Amino acid sequence: MGDGISSRIRGSGKRRRKTGGRRRATVVAAWSAAALVLIGGSGAGYVYFKLNGNLKGVDINAQLGGDRPADSGDGSQNILVLGSDSRSGANAEYGRDGGGARSDTAMVVHLYKGHKKASVVSVPRDTLIDRPACTDSDGAAVGGQRLVMFNTAYEVGGPACAVKTVEQMSGLRMDHYIEVDFTGFKKLIDTLGGVKITTTQNIDDPKSHLKLAPGTHTLNGEQSLGLVRTRHSVGDGSDLGRIQLQQSFIKALIERVKSVGVFSNPKRLYDLADTATRAITPDSQLDTVNKLVGFAGGLKELGAQDVHMVTLPVRYDPQDPNRVLPLPAAGRQVWTALKQDKPIPASATRDSAGDKGSAHSVVNSG
Repeated sequence: MGDGISSRIRGSGKRRRKTGGRRRATVVAAWSAAALVLIGGSGAGYVYFKLNGNLKGVDINAQLGGDRPADSGDGSQNILVLGSDSRSGANAEYGRDGGGARSDTAMVVHLYKGHKKASVVSVPRDTLIDRPACTDSDGAAVGGQRLVMFNTAYEVGGPACAVKTVEQMSGLRMDHYIEVDFTGFKKLIDTLGGVKITTTQNIDDPKSHLKLAPGTHTLNGEQSLGLVRTRHSVGDGSDLGRIQLQQSFIKALIERVKSVGVFSNPKRLYDLADTATRAITPDSQLDTVNKLVGFAGGLKELGAQDVHMVTLPVRYDPQDPNRVLPLPAAGRQVWTALKQDKPIPASATRDSAGDKGSAHSVVNSG
């Protein structure tokens, strides 16, 4: 992958124009969905049957077979958290699909051994990569392709192809897969009672339909969706700026999940568990409440301060400023650190376009 892409890099490639019009999904809710199920499962065992009926799993292992990176075996875990921009069903209000559903937001969540800390690597949807050949959910063969956008992997081959693409890029085995959509995200935030954030500047994005003055706000589901889709009024107006907003919002969301008092409120407890299980599509190893509860048990001690978030090191493509190109050496630093269950070094992202800009400081938790 590196040679084909590296030969195209001739400069810093500042983004010259902004794209817009497509409304996209995000998966920031999926980070806390399993933790919410833990809350529900711990005090509401009598609803397991109903909650199990909400879950529809995807058998990633069967589709990918044995040609995959080896399991680390050290107790750490890697989870691909993904969202699609499908407009089917309740998502139709966000516009028409420009083709098949694509992965709008992708995050590789690495839980370190002991599961007391985590690193999250956001993969920009516009990253040009070499997509491997894969098999779609119907068993049909999908050919590989050079220098295509990362999000086309989900479009042509579904979840398994997205997982295979990430595994080829990173050399890491994805132990789990979690996906969420527009409607699930909004309902999850509303069921939580909103998420409290503080904005440091005015946000007015006509594409995401979000207007926020500087100050503290408790965002409902629709506003939260608008925030994590916003890019035109923050930073350089790119998807990299949007990722920075998403990462800031995730931290606020984690804190909200941890602060919600549900054990004394059985109705809220059930509503959260019900919404969380409806919001996500997990892999087949997490497609029952019992499995999710076991998985979520490893997340319950994580707070926002324990989660380190970065964007895959990239630079703008000088031939097309609406695409980004991986920085191979810096990317290897990121993936090698995770493979060795070590913190991601600051030097890995220092020269990345995703680490620059002002969008990081626009939103703070609480």
